[in-house]
Amino acid sequence: MPESSTDPSDRNSLRTRLRRPLPERWVQYYLGNGASLGWLLVVDGAAFLLGVSFYVHSDPSLGDLSSLAYPLFGDSPTALALATLSVATLIPHLGRDVTAAPSNRLLALLHTLAFVWLVKYGLWTAIALNLRPDLYFGFTPALLWEYWGILITHLFFLVHAAVIPYYGKTTREALVAALCLLLLNDAFDYGLGLYPPLRYDAGALLAGITVILSFVVVGYAAWAFDRHESA
Repeated sequence: MPESSTDPSDRNSLRTRLRRPLPERWVQYYLGNGASLGWLLVVDGAAFLLGVSFYVHSDPSLGDLSSLAYPLFGDSPTALALATLSVATLIPHLGRDVTAAPSNRLLALLHTLAFVWLVKYGLWTAIALNLRPDLYFGFTPALLWEYWGILITHLFFLVHAAVIPYYGKTTREALVAALCLLLLNDAFDYGLGLYPPLRYDAGALLAGITVILSFVVVGYAAWAFDRHESA
């Protein structure tokens, strides 16, 4: 019988590259020293404030809601806040191997939530804009930001998420909690009609896609992260 053309070591290497798509030396350089990590935190903070400004001036706006609902209403700012907290946990570990950062159940929950929120709303934004490209796509000064600017900045969410499994771990409880919170967010967004402001009615199609994304990103997190093991 002919031998298989796919070597098991090649399959394992491909799986590793998919789970860890960035060279480890890059991750170490950007997250393992104070200057680059500091700049990342500054960029995250500025992006968070820009996102909050968007929701302050939207209709409905943050001013129309209880402050307890802000994390559910401001989907992208919530993702950035979680991402900022996640990378900030590396500050005490500066100068050491990023992949050997300490882990516990609380950190596992934080890193998991940051990962799934970043991936979900990076993808969600691209999908939402391109469901009605006639309302967003263009090259006028306004649309250069409202389509291309928003699309590109939210795709950077995916790059940001990609580095988290290098230093973070997850647990079964963190994955279940992440899925429950994402579905709660979906119920808030579409049950109350408080999804991120769009130029069109989200309808059943986008609502269904959003719920499917919740399951997909948690499944992806379960595959991408190593597991935290209690001492």
